[in-house]
Amino acid sequence: MAATTLRLKGMSCASCASSIETAVRQVAGVNSAQVNFATEQASVDYDQHRTTLEKIQGAIAAAGYEAIAVEDLSMGEADAQEQAARRADQRALLVKVTVSGFISLLLVVGSIPAMTGMTIPGWPMFLHHPWFQLVLATPILFWCGQSFFVGAWQALGHHSATMNTLVALGTGSAYLYSIFVTLFPNVLIAQGLTPEVYYEAAVVIIALLLLGRYLENRARGQTSDAIRQLMGLQAQTARVVRHDEEVDLPIQAVLVGDIVIVRPGEKIPVDGEVVVGASAVDESMVTGEPMPVKKGVGAEVIGATINKTGSFRFKASRVGKDTLLAQIVQLVKDAQGSKAPIQQLADRVTGWFVPVVIAIAISTFLLWFNLTGNITLALLTTVGVLIIACPCALGLATPTSIMVGTGKGAENGILIKAADSLERAHKLQTIVLDKTGTLTQGKPVVTHYLTVRGTAKHNEINLLELAAAVERYSEHPLAAAVVQYAESQGVAKNRLPAVQDFEAVTGRGVQGSVNGRLAQIGTEGWMQSLGIETTALQSHRQAWEAQAQTTAWIAVDGKAEGLVGIADALKQSSARAVRALQKMGLEVVMLTGDNQQTAEAIAAEVGIRRVFAEVRPDQKADQIRQLQSAGKQVAMVGDGINDAPALAQADVGIAIGTGTDVAIAASDITLISGDLQGIVTAIQLSRATLANIRQNLFFAFIYNIAGIPIAAGILYPLFGWLLNPMIAGAAMAFSSVSVVTNALRLRNFQPRQIP
Repeated sequence: MAATTLRLKGMSCASCASSIETAVRQVAGVNSAQVNFATEQASVDYDQHRTTLEKIQGAIAAAGYEAIAVEDLSMGEADAQEQAARRADQRALLVKVTVSGFISLLLVVGSIPAMTGMTIPGWPMFLHHPWFQLVLATPILFWCGQSFFVGAWQALGHHSATMNTLVALGTGSAYLYSIFVTLFPNVLIAQGLTPEVYYEAAVVIIALLLLGRYLENRARGQTSDAIRQLMGLQAQTARVVRHDEEVDLPIQAVLVGDIVIVRPGEKIPVDGEVVVGASAVDESMVTGEPMPVKKGVGAEVIGATINKTGSFRFKASRVGKDTLLAQIVQLVKDAQGSKAPIQQLADRVTGWFVPVVIAIAISTFLLWFNLTGNITLALLTTVGVLIIACPCALGLATPTSIMVGTGKGAENGILIKAADSLERAHKLQTIVLDKTGTLTQGKPVVTHYLTVRGTAKHNEINLLELAAAVERYSEHPLAAAVVQYAESQGVAKNRLPAVQDFEAVTGRGVQGSVNGRLAQIGTEGWMQSLGIETTALQSHRQAWEAQAQTTAWIAVDGKAEGLVGIADALKQSSARAVRALQKMGLEVVMLTGDNQQTAEAIAAEVGIRRVFAEVRPDQKADQIRQLQSAGKQVAMVGDGINDAPALAQADVGIAIGTGTDVAIAASDITLISGDLQGIVTAIQLSRATLANIRQNLFFAFIYNIAGIPIAAGILYPLFGWLLNPMIAGAAMAFSSVSVVTNALRLRNFQPRQIP
């Protein structure tokens, strides 16, 4: 399987995107294809053994468009190329807008006496002469408006119809009718009709459509500002040690394993691990965390963050497209290129929109011509219908909002993997929070330790050494706490005895053989299932758990020998985030493998009323499924490997960015900083984005539903009012601009602080 992104050229409307999508999906070996009209890109997944990229590009070319594979360049180079191409297109378009606008002004000025029926002394009447207007209009239609006619011809050759078809038919009809009147005016005079030409209508329509396209492209370029700002965070050079010398290199030349020097105030160029020195690093631009983070030897540093106080050296671990910043940019791009379910309605409509409009236009012409016998009236209404209809607004309504919304999420430290995740988030009713590492800091420490046999003959140290020997093979945070506590009590980590037959019993504990003795460290429930008596220290266990501490028994050769109390401090933002979610009307649930008493103590501290405790990792997904079966839209928030099944099962999986790669891979949304306030922000952003999309779709549908009948002359029998084709052209041009402009309002989104 392979995935590729293609940059598309030649699209003029959402119907074009639909045509390309259909053409690509028909290629044998293509599994999925999504074309985003707003980004002018196609995302294609295909089987390399059944088809090739060249065949896919050939299918797009056969449909009348051009597809260019996105080159594997650095972030800055790719953006620079894209911006250069966009600026070149904009310059060429601006020239055509200027020329067509000037000629339109001349023709409209020349037509004022004819349109108003007034005689204006000294007015340059030659401007309204049919032959003069023909000379001026011809280059405008076939040079400035060339893309419309070429696009319409290509669509006809592929048995399809697009917005270009409507524009070409509308302006072409007005132009050809005017040529006929210019050449044979007597034919109309003989029938009692006034020989009027409509060159100015065709020219003004072309000029307005080009102006609309220029403004639309300019606005669409701003929808990627968030990605551009992220790219701008990247350092351009790095000071690297090569052959025992310090050299300044372009960031593209940094290799994995290079030793990089960072001085106070400098940007960290790539990801790595500190090997010499210490400092405080401002990571707010990537994680959203406002306070500088202390970094010492062994600490990880992130490219694009800013070194504040000290100087240090670090070993580069991830460079180029592997850095966290590059991955964030790619995730945002992928999300912007994806489709939200709400877009499906617009996609279905644009599929048949143009043929239906053409049918309405033909019907309009036949109806008015048969009713009135007035070919001019029939032509004006037909041109109006063809010109005012706009599938572009429908096609842009959803993707432009998604682009701005996902970009805004990245600015706030929220990575949204796909548009459907953003859409589903606004429907959420229940938020399920894992305890360890999500509500808490995920760095538990041992607070209490007691042994059944007391402290005689160093019994407590010997037992602790036995427990630490087994726990060091476990990746669980509680195990790390036991090992760290043992070190603090003088047990040397490098002198711990060897362990045989180590086993981690999921959700229960760990066990292993040390010097021929079976050591087991785990929960009360596990001890009971093993038949191990735990009455000796029960009063201490109950007291510690009442204080929201997790307890773990230490058993040797089937007998309970000790009890450990472990506490994990709550994150500062947890209680505030839970309170905010509840005020937003969401039910907040805690899901944990801890015992009921500890779980309820933690829940009470943050204000959570519903708790699922003593849940094994393999049961977490079942608990999510149970909530969903009650008709709830559920989000799961977690950070560990054991949360991955539940994250995947939930309607929206939210991973804490400080957690494991497995959890992040299984999630729909990632909070880079680990601050739970990000959940509140993500839901607020989802609601704002969906509201914006609905506004856009409403404008787009209402515009077409109301505009087409008015252009067809539905008001003429009642009020004698007929829509001028030039006004129809202006309305069509600015309908797309209004949709994109409305989407850009999302750039002003700010998370609302809920007290």
